[in-house]
Amino acid sequence: MGAQLFGGAWFEIAEWLFFGLLVLALVGLAAVTVRRFVLERGGGAVECYMRAGAGDDPAPWRMGFGRYGSEELRWYRIFSLWPRPTAELSRRGLVIMGRRAPTHRDLTELTSDLVVIEIGWSAEDGTDPKEPVCEIAMSESALTGFLSWLESMPPGTIWQS
Repeated sequence: MGAQLFGGAWFEIAEWLFFGLLVLALVGLAAVTVRRFVLERGGGAVECYMRAGAGDDPAPWRMGFGRYGSEELRWYRIFSLWPRPTAELSRRGLVIMGRRAPTHRDLTELTSDLVVIEIGWSAEDGTDPKEPVCEIAMSESALTGFLSWLESMPPGTIWQS
């Protein structure tokens, strides 16, 4: 038996293991692709990057896409099977605190054609936030759409106080 394990039987086991892992990887890739297609097919989706915090030691950038809703932007990670959004950014009280080009440090994860915006939410008393809650990086055209969404309101929508 020991001679068989080091001969053809070992190679056959390795071959089956390789093909099994290959099928598993292809099924996972297909599932991620189908999820993205299903989430984007309704329209109102835009590719963007997001990270929590800002300042000297922010979290890493996460690739994803946002779907515009009537009251919030739902952000989904691209490489995930989870059907729910990773983050929901409420339109109510959202404040754009700054806009900038990606820094040299950002360019390790982003491309230079993106625009980074820092966002936060107004306090209960209506004052502007002190520091950003998160940052979003998107193309110039996606930013134009984001600003339009932020400033507009669907007909018939009444904000609850």
